[in-house]
Amino acid sequence: MLRWQYFPRSDRPPAVVKDAVDAWSEVHGEISSAEYDLNSDEVLARCRKALEGRGFRVESGKRRSDKISVPVLFGENGSVEKSFDADAHDAQRRMVLEIEAGRAVANNQFLKDLFQACMMHDVEYLGIAVRQVYEGGGASKDYERVVTFIDTLYASRRLSLPLAGIVVIGY
Repeated sequence: MLRWQYFPRSDRPPAVVKDAVDAWSEVHGEISSAEYDLNSDEVLARCRKALEGRGFRVESGKRRSDKISVPVLFGENGSVEKSFDADAHDAQRRMVLEIEAGRAVANNQFLKDLFQACMMHDVEYLGIAVRQVYEGGGASKDYERVVTFIDTLYASRRLSLPLAGIVVIGY
């Protein structure tokens, strides 16, 4: 079963978040971590059509030209000096998506995703998709751990994020 949680929990998820979740729901039978041991590129490939159908540009490979670069810093004459890559991006509705398969918590990859989204120009929403189950069939707890971390971040009010919202998707 696909699981997701939107933050801040006091806000209703906007349409772009619902569209992202609907795209994941559409393909969940092909990507469920309870059924498949896919890497993040394989998950993204299976989600591509559903995400593109909802207005997202999706990374198509590992070559520079296949990446989705989102500007962070601008230099002279307005040129992009620094950018970060996203797995998927809806520029019009200001959302980026990051897909993690196995290292979301172990390597704190979700924190890097959060930091980079906070730095990206014209990004208001972040989606982080993480596994619910590892290849051995056991619960990975990645989804629960990321949800707990983001919930604590918002509840403590000790750090203000420049994002309007974050959705954590457990596949």
